[in-house]
Amino acid sequence: MHTLFKKIPIAFLVWLLIFITWIFYTECIQPDAVMIPSPQIVWTSFLETLKNGYGGVSLAVHLRSSFVRLFLAMVLAFFTAVPLGFLSGYSRLVQSIVDSIVQFYRPIPPLAYYPLLILWLGIDDRSKITLLYLSAFAPLYIACVSAISNMRYDYILSARSLGATSKDILLRIIWPSCLPEIFTGLRTSFGFAYSTLVATEMTAATSGIGWMVMDASRYLKSDIIFLGIIIMGLSGLIIDRCLYFLETHLIFWKGVH
Repeated sequence: MHTLFKKIPIAFLVWLLIFITWIFYTECIQPDAVMIPSPQIVWTSFLETLKNGYGGVSLAVHLRSSFVRLFLAMVLAFFTAVPLGFLSGYSRLVQSIVDSIVQFYRPIPPLAYYPLLILWLGIDDRSKITLLYLSAFAPLYIACVSAISNMRYDYILSARSLGATSKDILLRIIWPSCLPEIFTGLRTSFGFAYSTLVATEMTAATSGIGWMVMDASRYLKSDIIFLGIIIMGLSGLIIDRCLYFLETHLIFWKGVH
């Protein structure tokens, strides 16, 4: 028995216990509970939404709207935060300029300045993508600066003594040394951006998983609320696992000394 439990992932057992508790509560303790629908009801709502959509919009369009906003913001954040993080790690002037701005807006809740973005950019996707970009930029930028600061400069000195060019040092020493922290920052920034995405869609949108949950809450459709939360949780977990998979296979030297 002990060997059997060792082979089964603990996370699987935890979620199995949660699922059993959910079934037991909705079937035995509160079978008529409105706010906590049974798994069967949620599954039926999923099939119905998959077939007919929600709010006149198909489930695929809701997912596409959310993920297009998210991935556009993440791509923009990566291609700006990483170079600026590298420059800030090398130049105190650049760091004092960029870091002061990042540290100013980073503690502010994104929804606090979202109304300004709506006034400046409109209520369409431009304001949403900009807000997601700002949410993703800060943790990725800080991770890059930290990676440069913690890099062992004796590696660079050794490479220079062996005749390595600046390009070789950048591509073969600096970049591989910083990649582990950059991936950590990427996963962190994705979490911030995804939570902000849901908040923006709940505030001003006509499609997306966050909007679907918010609209369902107005009509006390707890089955749709549960469905939206499950979709958001599973999709976020899948994307994070994909990033972790890339990290473990692309950065095979991480943790090796």
